[in-house]
Amino acid sequence: METAKEKQDWRIASEIELIYKTKVKASERPHITSSVAAYKLALKSWNPNKIEFLEQFKILLLNKSNRVLGIYEVSTGGITSTIVDLRLLFTAALKANATALIMLHNHPSGKTRPSAADKRITKKVKEAGIILDIEVVDHLIISPESYYSFADNGII
Repeated sequence: METAKEKQDWRIASEIELIYKTKVKASERPHITSSVAAYKLALKSWNPNKIEFLEQFKILLLNKSNRVLGIYEVSTGGITSTIVDLRLLFTAALKANATALIMLHNHPSGKTRPSAADKRITKKVKEAGIILDIEVVDHLIISPESYYSFADNGII
């Protein structure tokens, strides 16, 4: 037979606390003013040994002033694809208190034209962002030499 104290223990174990800690001053965070700025920052964050080897999907987390709160690696896949779990993507955005994000992924082939799958995930993330009030500013497909911006091409 359970005691009253044992019945209350589940509430203590189930308590959730959300916190956001940063070691970077707001004025020192990179400011994203264009797709070029996002691309340059993406290249700096990518492992050069992987960019032409396997596909990775990351997000740039932004505050209301388009200052970078962080970069989160959502997934790493194979040569031609990677899986994007919306729950993990938005968990990172919510934990960082982001008001906007930019999706980033590479094509190991070096070709930056978006595939049908790229367009589908962009639409899906944008729709989820609307519900959560997190703006999807852009989606960049990158290679070491160039990039494709969904926003610059009017498809986001």
